[in-house]
Amino acid sequence: MEEVCLNSEPVFDEVDEYEGEGDCSVVGHDDETGAKLSKKEPLPPTVGLEFDSFDEAYDFYNVFAKEQGFGIRVSNSWFRSKRKERYRAKLSCSSAGFKKKSEANNPRPETRTGCPAMVVIKLVDSKRWRIVEVELDHNHQVSPQIKRFYKSHKKMILAASMAQPPAEPVTEIHTIKMYRTAALDAGSNGYSNVSEREGIHPADHSNHLELKEGDAYAVYNYFCRMKLTNLNFFYLMDFDDDGSLKNVFWADARSRTACGYFCDTIVIDTTCLANKYEIPLISFVGVNHHGQSVLLGCGFLGHESVEYFVWIFRAWLKCMQGHAPQVIVTDQCKPLQIAVSEVFPKAHHCYCVWYIMHRVPEKLGGLKGFEAIKRQLNKAVYNSLRIVEFETSWAEVIKQHGLGDNKWLQTLYEDRKQWVPVYLKDTFFAGTIPIQENESLNAFFDGYVHKHTSFKEFVDKYDLALHRKHLKEAVADMQSRNSCFELKTRCNFEVQLSKVYTKEIFNKFQSEVEGMYSCFNTRQVSVNGPIITYIVKERVETEGNEKEVRNYEVLFETSQVDIRCICSLFNYKGYLCRHALNVLNYNGVEEIPSRYILPRWCKDFKYRHVDRGSCDIDVYNPVYWHNHLHKCAIPVVEGGAQSQEHYKIALHELQELLNRFNLVEDSLV
Repeated sequence: MEEVCLNSEPVFDEVDEYEGEGDCSVVGHDDETGAKLSKKEPLPPTVGLEFDSFDEAYDFYNVFAKEQGFGIRVSNSWFRSKRKERYRAKLSCSSAGFKKKSEANNPRPETRTGCPAMVVIKLVDSKRWRIVEVELDHNHQVSPQIKRFYKSHKKMILAASMAQPPAEPVTEIHTIKMYRTAALDAGSNGYSNVSEREGIHPADHSNHLELKEGDAYAVYNYFCRMKLTNLNFFYLMDFDDDGSLKNVFWADARSRTACGYFCDTIVIDTTCLANKYEIPLISFVGVNHHGQSVLLGCGFLGHESVEYFVWIFRAWLKCMQGHAPQVIVTDQCKPLQIAVSEVFPKAHHCYCVWYIMHRVPEKLGGLKGFEAIKRQLNKAVYNSLRIVEFETSWAEVIKQHGLGDNKWLQTLYEDRKQWVPVYLKDTFFAGTIPIQENESLNAFFDGYVHKHTSFKEFVDKYDLALHRKHLKEAVADMQSRNSCFELKTRCNFEVQLSKVYTKEIFNKFQSEVEGMYSCFNTRQVSVNGPIITYIVKERVETEGNEKEVRNYEVLFETSQVDIRCICSLFNYKGYLCRHALNVLNYNGVEEIPSRYILPRWCKDFKYRHVDRGSCDIDVYNPVYWHNHLHKCAIPVVEGGAQSQEHYKIALHELQELLNRFNLVEDSLV
């Protein structure tokens, strides 16, 4: 398996007017950064492409030229005078410019046409060469049939012949080595090579992305453009031995930074895979400090097998510098389960109850008495406060409707500890899963992707979707920072957290404060040392707007002011429930203890989360530079948005900083 960021055609150390250092030789394959591509679709030079050396940049353009049917030469070079180091070069079509007039009696005929086709490459970070300008159009006819007669291509063939034993035919190695963030560890082969769902060997050549005409270039060009404009953009491509694209993963700078804040609990959304969409999209989604979905990376998966899931999970983990989540929520899928346990062995893996219950009509809709079955299943799943309640209710549904032989229900029951809320009360979900029947779950790209969305269409919509999500978060930041929240009660808890929580989270907590008034008859039922058990009654709505009184058990530890309700809203959502608030109020507690005010819901969470430094930091890692600078810049942005005067000061200082960067850059040239 090969993991790369960019790919091309054969690479040799061939030259025209440029001579490489040392002997001409075939560039060998690099397992971390090389890839094989079919000759049918050579990739063109694109602004933003990067290479490890000048030689490789030249090789890349020469190979492309050979496939198209023109030769190349180095028409211009720029050197730093002190060190005689090349830092910029122009590689042109061999027909570029015009030859000087010769005074010979029989001058050679003019073969140049002033062709504009060229690429300009520039040295960046003193070690990589980046394409900064491209012109693909020629002013003359190009013909692949005569490509072997160009000088640069002749030396390419010479390089190949020198690298091969005499008895073997000349072959071209379809490899190119490019600068990349370190690729995935090729080890860990402890998983099965056979799909658990389909029983197909993943190495089968049909198990790759089914790209239509134009899709490959659309994805490729998008990645090149993003790498140029979004310096912390990360992506990996996975090819098979025949050059077919199997998997793709990518994450932009915002997603990588957001992971530093919000990767404690993530949802791996495979809706497009489960519903057989045209694009096999897989998304890694977290929840930000406003309770909004935030993208932590996404990819395309060529096949639903353990091997493919493992690849994309390792890609995500590598991208996020090994920061594994504590809780992972996915759909119910055996290959997915095996892959999660292998790549994230310490994470608590759960199935999303909404995904499962959403399939009830599909799986059971044809059964007699379906409406009654659905109603009873919903009650068992969503209303059970104790495990014994769920077990009893589930058994009644199975027995009453004769569902003992239903394979799907049998599988759900076997996996119940991974998806039924009553079994997950000790797991922190940060609001990622619905815990009530009337709650829903929207995919991150909901409204942007439908069943027949193509790869090209998705790439076009991707930036728009992220822009709108980021704008929504920015507006929420501003409203949380500048708004005075409306208080609806006289409860001290409401006043306390109106100063702390973001607007969206405060509104949700405010509903719990208002819900205190639907609770009544709070009474002590037992004492065990410092732990007191209370029962809080609440009138809740049931079907048909009828009211039902339910009893909620709340444990209160008096010495440490610890509290826990049997409904476990704090673990599900991250803020205290109305029943716990009632007991605190009953005991004369006027402020919620700090341990129950999670920093991730606070207005200043990003500021408080700034990493001030660590002795274990790799100061030479560009990914760290980006993430650390981004976090340190957040207080500047927050302060600059406080007023127009602050805004002008921040803007002026940032411009001054950019000017200083330009001065440093100029001094190096």
